[in-house]
Formats: sequence, C-alpha cells, structure tokens
Amino acid sequence: MPRKASRRSKSVAPAIALTIAGSDSSSGAGIQADLKTFTAHGVYGLTAVTGIVAERPKLVEKIDPADAKIVLSQIEVLLRAFPVAAIKTGLLFSGEIVSQVAQSLRPRIGNGKAIPLVVDPVMVASTGNALLSDDAVEAYEEELFPLATLITPNLDEASRLLGEKICDLESMRSAGAKLSQKYQVSVLLKGGHLSGTEALDLLFVEENIIAVSAPFCRGISTHGTGCTYSAAITAGLANGLSLENAVRRAKKFITAAIVQHFRWEMAKAGSVHALNHSPENWE
Repeated sequence: MPRKASRRSKSVAPAIALTIAGSDSSSGAGIQADLKTFTAHGVYGLTAVTGIVAERPKLVEKIDPADAKIVLSQIEVLLRAFPVAAIKTGLLFSGEIVSQVAQSLRPRIGNGKAIPLVVDPVMVASTGNALLSDDAVEAYEEELFPLATLITPNLDEASRLLGEKICDLESMRSAGAKLSQKYQVSVLLKGGHLSGTEALDLLFVEENIIAVSAPFCRGISTHGTGCTYSAAITAGLANGLSLENAVRRAKKFITAAIVQHFRWEMAKAGSVHALNHSPENWE
C-alpha cells in the first residue's frame, strides 16, 4: 500500500549567517546575543567561538581566548558544509586569531565580496575593560578590514583607529569619512556615546553619508548593543536586503531591544538590565 502523505508541510530552509565571536556567560553579548538576534530575524545561525568571557552586566571577571587553530577549524568545517549567506565577526581577542579568520575567509570573500562580511571591531567592553591588543588592531587594519562589506565601530573604537578624539557630530562626520577612505570600505559609525536626545549613527557608503537615528533611551544599563546591532545587520544582508535597508531595519531592532529590556533586582549585583532580543512591534 502507498504510504500516506505526511501532515507536516515541508519547511523552507532559512538563510544562514555565521558569527565568529566570543562567548558571553550572561548571554547579553557575543555569540549568544548574535544567535538570538539571528533567530528573531528568521535566520539560522552558525557559530565559531573565539574565546570565553566570564561576565555579567557591569562586570568582566575573566577572559580566556581560544586557540587560533580551533577557531580556524570551526570556520572551515562550517563553510564547507553550509550555504552561508552572510558573516559577522565580533570579539577576536588577538592578532593571531584575526589573522586566522582573515586567512579562512579570504578565498570565500576576496575582492568580489561574494559573501557579505560585517566586522564589528570589538575593542573595549562597556565596563571599560580593554579587549584587544595592539597587534590585533594592526591585523584588523591590514588583513580583515580589506575583506569587509561593512565595519561598525563605535566612537571609542573609531578614535583608537584614527588616533583622534570624536566629541560631536562634526568630528563624527569627519572621522567616518576618514575611516571609509582609509580602509576603502563602508562604515557605520555609531554615535551612541554622544550626548543629546537622538541616538544618531552615520552610514558612509561610497560618496554618501546616510543618517540613521532613533530616540535615545537613557537610564538603561545594558551590554551587547554593538553585538546585537551588527548581528541584525548581518541577518538583513543574509535575507537579501541592501546594506542601507539592513542598517535601517537593524536600527529599529536594537532600539526596540533596548526600550523593551529586561530588568531584575539581585541581592548582590543590584539592578541588572539585559536587552530583549525578541522585542515586539519592532518592524
């Protein structure tokens, strides 16, 4: 007898994105935040873990980088098996890991940028802890930035890359243009550290400067905003959006994740906030 047709309809495979980043034990940042963001955008997430961070909001307890060879192996095995549609990098810890990541991605991306690559140059934790050595910054500039579709520095990271202070909108415009010209890549310069009522970011694409803004949410102490923002952009690119539309959609997502944040009162840690990676009514 013929077998009865299954009642379960055949599901359509989602787009796939790969995050190459560190593990955050509190799940507010790093690969945990990336995976939750990918899922919220209907994207299947893959991970290559670059290290382990024992942390919670307001505290980084210990950082343990992974061996560069296992980072390379994770990337290689995933890119051979899955049709990855977009890639992002987060915390890479060391120059050796940055170089290994670039070595693995270069044949797949190259100058043609067949797979979009979003590089979030995570250098300093929200607590102020330094997360990246000088040799790693040099490796970013020489090896990874040339492969990128977009780099997403905040003002502190941009200041370190340029060696100059960024304190207002005028210097932000100048810095973004310098970064884009210096690295020959599109730049999303995040202005969340500026004062004012608007959280203004500037997207530099070729000769264009595109302002992306949202109301500033004060009094919320979260971490992982940069990871979540870049992951949302990566998910948009994986789903076929243009760079500008991916950034605009991601801005709405991160704003909603902040506004609809979670909060707990803890006896030892006090008030603990965390991003809501499944916010309602963000699209």
